Amino acid sequence: QDGDLKFPLESVKKLKEFMDGNRHINPRMMVPIASYSPCQEKHLPEEFRPVCKREDALLVFRRLSLAAEDDLCEICANAACAGCF
Repeated sequence: QDGDLKFPLESVKKLKEFMDGNRHINPRMMVPIASYSPCQEKHLPEEFRPVCKREDALLVFRRLSLAAEDDLCEICANAACAGCF
């Protein structure tokens, strides 16, 4: 969840794969991170397409990607959860 937007965890994990995959390209050959958007991906899950129309789309995608970090449990990654740490 990001604000009033809610997405399935599996879709958020796929989004993270897109965003992480962009980092592993040779830095001399890649587009600067600031100009990369998952919206450019053909296989972006459909539930994220409306986010692409928002001005803050990149920020939303970054926050969702952080929520899917491997070192966070799924319960603790939920913003509504309290007391995990």
